[in-house]
Amino acid sequence: MIARIWRGITQAEKADAYIAYLNETGLKDYAKTPGNRGVTVLRRLQGEHCEIVLISLWESMAAVRAFAGENPERSVYYPEDEDYLLEMEPLVRHYEVADQLIPA
Repeated sequence: MIARIWRGITQAEKADAYIAYLNETGLKDYAKTPGNRGVTVLRRLQGEHCEIVLISLWESMAAVRAFAGENPERSVYYPEDEDYLLEMEPLVRHYEVADQLIPA
């Protein structure tokens, strides 16, 4: 399994609206891509800014490519992302999931 990690920073007052926008764009596309195993959305308020981290899980790099395209290391952005994000980070990180604890 592959974990794909993306990070973005918004103004704190735009964080809720941006997460709602993510639900209508990227998260919706994650869910309809074969091989997606879910996503966790993290947020951290830091004064005037809010850091948002998406950790999506995928069955394989082939599944990641089905979502991200032939260059899966590149971030995937949507038309209104630049209205929310302070920077457009060009790259994401991928990790092989070595172990996972699922409580009984």
